[in-house]
Amino acid sequence: MRMIRKTLVAALCCTLPWLAANVQAQDYPSKPIRFILPYTTGGLGDTVARAMAQHLSQRLGQPVVVENRPGGSQVIALDATAKSAPDGHTIAYGTQSGMIFTTATKKSLPYDPLKDFASISTLFTTPFYLIVHPSVPAKSVQELIAYAKANPGKLSFASIGLGSGQHLAMELFRAKTGVELLHVPYKGSAPASVDLASGRVQVMFEGPGTGLPAIRAGRVRPLGSSGTERTASLPDLPTVQESGVPGYEITPWFGLQTVAGVPRPIVDRLNQEVRQWLGMAETREKLAKKLSLELMPSTPDEMTERIRREMPIFTKLIRAAGIAPE
Repeated sequence: MRMIRKTLVAALCCTLPWLAANVQAQDYPSKPIRFILPYTTGGLGDTVARAMAQHLSQRLGQPVVVENRPGGSQVIALDATAKSAPDGHTIAYGTQSGMIFTTATKKSLPYDPLKDFASISTLFTTPFYLIVHPSVPAKSVQELIAYAKANPGKLSFASIGLGSGQHLAMELFRAKTGVELLHVPYKGSAPASVDLASGRVQVMFEGPGTGLPAIRAGRVRPLGSSGTERTASLPDLPTVQESGVPGYEITPWFGLQTVAGVPRPIVDRLNQEVRQWLGMAETREKLAKKLSLELMPSTPDEMTERIRREMPIFTKLIRAAGIAPE
C-alpha cells in the first residue's frame, strides 16, 4: 500500500507542472503583450513587426504593443527581454545580428544568449547580393575570383561597418576563395551604395532593400546571392555556393523569441499564430513581393538549433578577421 502511495505521489509531482502550464496557456494572454524591437521606427524590421503585431492582436484578443529599444548593437532590447517575466507577455526580435554577431564581438553581456531566451520561430531572411561596379571585368563569381587573384589588393569592398553582416559576408567569401580585397567600412548602406555606384569601391555584399534598386537601375552588376537557394526576387541569379564556392552561406535572418521559462504551450501557441500569419496570401504579397524578403517559418527547436549551430561558426570567422571583442 505504501509503495502504491509513493507511486501516486511521484506521478502527481510529474503531472502537476504540466497541468499548471496548460491552465496558464488556456488563460493566455491575460494582458497586453510587449513586442520589443532593437530598431528605430520606420525601418524594415519595424514595418514587419507592426504588421505582425496587428495580426497577433486580432488572433489573441489583446493589444500587442510595439516598443522600440534601439542601441547597443541590439543589447538594450535583448536585455529588456531577458529581464521580463516568463509569462509570454513579452516577445522580441531574435536576429542573426543580435544573437550571433553581437555575442561574438562583445567581451561581456548582461544575459546568456543560449540560456536566457526561448525561441518561437524564425520569420524571414534577407539574403545578401554580391554586387560589383560595372567597371569590374567580371560577370560571374568565378570571373571575380580570377580577376581578384590576378590583381591582389586592387579591388576594395564596402560594408556598413566593422563586424556588420556585410563585412562578415565578405570575410567568409575571402576565407573560402583566398582572394585579397581591401575593406572600406561605412556608416550605413546609403554612403556605401553611393561610393559603389561611383566606382570609388568596387565590390559589396548588400541586402535587398538597397541592393535590388541599384541592380534594377543598372548601377551595379549582381554576381550571386549569399543563401543556399536562389532568391524569389532574382531567380535567374545563381547562389555563390552553386557558382563554385562550396560551403558558402550567410543568410541574415530575423526570428521571434521570448524569455526563457515561458511555458511551452504558450510558446507553441505563439508559434502557431506566427506561422499562420506567414502563410497568409496578404503577408506573402507584402513581405515577399513588395519587400523582397524570403519567408522562413520554423519550429521553436529549429530556431534554437540554428542559433547553436551558427554561434561557433561566426565567432571563429570574426576572430579570423581580426575583430577583437569590445
